[in-house]
Amino acid sequence: MAILKRIWNTREISIAVLAILTIAAHLILRFGTDASEFTYTLPLLICLFVGGTPLVIELGAKAFRKEFGSDLLAGISIVTAILLDEYLAGSIVVLMLSGGEALEEYAVANASSVLKALAKRMPSIAHIKVDGTLTDVPLDEVKVGDHVTIFPHETSPVDGIVVDGHGVMDESYLTGEPYMMSKAPGSSVFSGAINGESAITIEATKPAHDSRYAKIMQVMIETEQQKPQMRRLGDQLGAYYTPLAVTLALFAWLISGDPTRFLAVLVVATPCPLLIGIPVAIIGSISSCAKRGIIIKDPGALETIDTCKTIIFDKTGTLTYGTPAVTQIITAPGTDKCKLLSQIVSLERYSKHPLADAIVSEGERAGASILEPTQVSEKPGEGLTGTIDNTQVLITSRKTLAQIDPEGAKQLPEQTAGLECVVVVDGRYAGTVQFRDEPRKEGELFIRHLQSKHHYEKVMLVSGDRRSEVEYLAEQVGITEIHAEQTPEQKVEIVRKESESAKTCFVGDGINDAPALTLATVGIAFGQASDITTEAAGVVIMDSSLERVDEFFHIARHMRRIALQSAVGGMALSIIGMILAAMGILSPVWGAVSQEVIDVFAVGNALRAAFPPSVLSDIDEHH
Repeated sequence: MAILKRIWNTREISIAVLAILTIAAHLILRFGTDASEFTYTLPLLICLFVGGTPLVIELGAKAFRKEFGSDLLAGISIVTAILLDEYLAGSIVVLMLSGGEALEEYAVANASSVLKALAKRMPSIAHIKVDGTLTDVPLDEVKVGDHVTIFPHETSPVDGIVVDGHGVMDESYLTGEPYMMSKAPGSSVFSGAINGESAITIEATKPAHDSRYAKIMQVMIETEQQKPQMRRLGDQLGAYYTPLAVTLALFAWLISGDPTRFLAVLVVATPCPLLIGIPVAIIGSISSCAKRGIIIKDPGALETIDTCKTIIFDKTGTLTYGTPAVTQIITAPGTDKCKLLSQIVSLERYSKHPLADAIVSEGERAGASILEPTQVSEKPGEGLTGTIDNTQVLITSRKTLAQIDPEGAKQLPEQTAGLECVVVVDGRYAGTVQFRDEPRKEGELFIRHLQSKHHYEKVMLVSGDRRSEVEYLAEQVGITEIHAEQTPEQKVEIVRKESESAKTCFVGDGINDAPALTLATVGIAFGQASDITTEAAGVVIMDSSLERVDEFFHIARHMRRIALQSAVGGMALSIIGMILAAMGILSPVWGAVSQEVIDVFAVGNALRAAFPPSVLSDIDEHH
């Protein structure tokens, strides 16, 4: 598909260049030499035959499919110009049409395949262990019950259960959970999860074609097939403009009896403000977005986002930072909080546990003193232990505490959403450290300004995370409609249902969001998590900031306003020109020249979209 796009783009550029060269050659031969009429007409015939024929065939195919866009007038003009021997006028129309399409192709040249990215991420082979010996086999030959070894940093090829080894795996792309998940014998492993530092062996519970990751790929395929075709802004305006122009041209022909007036009206009517003005505005806005770390993969998103009425958010990495942070340290009576934090941080520096980084970061923030522990040990299932200043410190779970200090377990705070670890000092309960994936600092202001500033009628939170976590976040940022513990298939159904009643915007982060991003009217992805997510989205926010999403909203609104000014203003001037052509005042060639003058004004105005709007974000204004 990418190769076909490149060929198509090359063709459009080639036709535009050919049109420029042949028109220039015609003018030089006609007015700069004594060449015969056939000689100075020949370059135009070449332009119409080589460049005009494929364009007319393409437009004819669209008309046969009942796709009557703004470019249909150009096709009719080319055919009419050939029939009436108005070759210069026809060649100018070829230039206008191919130039607009080449600009459009340029705007989307960097888009690539979602499914290709999905397939590329999965390994093509699996390491099967038989009698202690590893053998590499093709992925589709893995059977249920096979023992598959996953090396450090490799991607799990199938779903399975750990039978040997301990470590951690990154499942956030699949589940939405922001934490590295510990793995020990008996733990479940998803296909597509990325292994940590230690090799582990799993027993396959499903063949590759029936794995969790394969299911997501299947949903992705179905979503791409089901995504409705969006009517572009130029085609929406062209739906009104084209019948008006054709009616006026026919009327001029019938009243005057001169078919040349039919051509003159159509040449003036050739909708270059739509074919060129709008793409120029789009390209300018794409450039403006790129300077702010916003990558536009689908130009239609710029045209459409300001008309969306429903916005749907994923949780992890979108409205939250995607990494756990310490929210509270609760100490037992008589325990010094600063000393306990110092002991915990000193020990956690030597841990590979997924929460260790959060504890160390909290210690750095609080300025905790660092001590040197001895006899550090971290056995799977037993926790992290070590000796600090002749004091035995153990960081473990509630379950282990109940075995060590049953009385101390009674002092534990009520278990809340999020994660926690329990600290035991010299065999006695000393405190609890609680963690949570915290909301982004701008999250509440961003959510609350969507209705008043961007006219969203519905704001939803849809997540694969646990209900308690989703409810906590919704309360923090002010979202009332939530859907928790959702699979990719369920997310797609929610987006599909909402899209039936209004245009939707989906903001997500993770492979499990890819199908929903594709199906929504506009998909916005935070780009540091997954190449697959960013392929599925029409817009990619590179630095994962809600403020950047707001900037995209404002740039898109700015672009749409300028594009409409260029298109509607250009069409208004074209209508005046059409009336003059219908009266016989403008010939086909002068009609084409006048249309080019109109284009200069339309494109000149469209270039303003390359400069950002005066207000790039109004989140703080709402506050």
